[in-house]
Amino acid sequence: MLCFTVFADFYLRPPILFTVGKFPATTELVIPHPPLIPLCPPASNTLTPSFATHPRNSPVTLFLATLPKSPHFKYFLCHKSDTPPGAPGVLLTRFFRIAATVCLLLVFFIDVASGPTSSPRTESPLSFLAKPPASSGQSSTSRATPPTESADMPLAEAHSLLEKGNMNEAERLVRQYLQTHPDSADGHFLLGHILFREIQSEARLEKQLEGVQVLGAGASSANHGEEKARASLAEFTAGAKFHYPSASDLKVVALDYVLLGDYVDADKWLTNMLQWTPNDAEGWYYLGRTKYNENRFAEAVDAFQRCLKLDPRNLRAEDNLGLSYAGLGRKEEAAAAYQQAIDWQSGAVLKNPGPYIDLGDLLLDENRNEEAVFYLLQAIGVAPRESRAHELLGKAYARLEQLPRAQSELEKAIELSPQNASLHCMLAPVYSKQGFADKARIEFDRCATLAGSHSVPPTPRP
Repeated sequence: MLCFTVFADFYLRPPILFTVGKFPATTELVIPHPPLIPLCPPASNTLTPSFATHPRNSPVTLFLATLPKSPHFKYFLCHKSDTPPGAPGVLLTRFFRIAATVCLLLVFFIDVASGPTSSPRTESPLSFLAKPPASSGQSSTSRATPPTESADMPLAEAHSLLEKGNMNEAERLVRQYLQTHPDSADGHFLLGHILFREIQSEARLEKQLEGVQVLGAGASSANHGEEKARASLAEFTAGAKFHYPSASDLKVVALDYVLLGDYVDADKWLTNMLQWTPNDAEGWYYLGRTKYNENRFAEAVDAFQRCLKLDPRNLRAEDNLGLSYAGLGRKEEAAAAYQQAIDWQSGAVLKNPGPYIDLGDLLLDENRNEEAVFYLLQAIGVAPRESRAHELLGKAYARLEQLPRAQSELEKAIELSPQNASLHCMLAPVYSKQGFADKARIEFDRCATLAGSHSVPPTPRP
């Protein structure tokens, strides 16, 4: 059933006068409500050709019954066929309002009765698919959203296996389930979490986010990790076609992008996630790390402070707050943050080497080399296989002209990170100053080769 409302662009006349009897035509009566007199004939009888004869009038146009937000009704007089000109007339404005309203109500009830009609989507479905890898954290404790009560048992079993650390069997179950349920959002999201956890289990994501290394030492392992990160993003994209992801899903999406070095997209999805879960301290920490890697240090400071408000003794957040202050050139505040993080773990059995390394690095920047040695030795005591600590300690000894010690520390750093070009570049002049020309030449060549191949990017941490 179609319903139309007539809108005619009639000649706009002056305000209609309601004249009575013999009173002059200039007399106007204000009538708050329409008089109780017979209505004009139906509108179809009033729209006679004589109305269209005026040069300002246009032909009557029919529109589907969709009223504009502010309908503008034209006013015209309606005369009874047996009433001479000048006699009482009635405005049709109220008639058209009533007619339009009734028509719209009919359309509404017809639409409700017939159910919603499908219309093509004008927007593209949500996509997390990664862009080509950029030139180029911290392990997530976020859990996959448990399957809903209506989800099939295989997904619930796979989720249980994932929580127990049996990722291979969990992946097998979910892939088998998706073969017969390709439109399951829960299935795709769960597989995205599983693939991400597999990367975590290889101990690469934490080092990537903390800036110690990028996806392992070798190019093949790096490519393997990137492939899994892209596969994880593809599963979240597939699931988003059927249901919008949860906050925990978006967190993993963001960390997939961190793994790929795409901090812009990581920032986007972490920000989106935190709008839903603003009390997620871990989410604020990850956002701070992402902002830091984008060199948006002031925003990183804000994110780490938000994290610390929710988790006041978060040592990693305090350490990274210091890094962000250092990025802004606020070295006193940076040193205070590092020292605070060191103090918080003074009595701990297991300590984090990060604050010691970062404070030592800051002291080296200020040419306070002997003080730097003190903190860097503590860092190595906490984490003897931390390449960055040996690198900075070797740098400090070289400045102090303690070349044998510098050589020893740099050689240890290279043993831990053999593909780091900068380490070979630092060791070469140390050999040269001690008269080891052959060793120096080898290290210079190795430095040039690695720097030209870009096999391992420079360490992101300052």
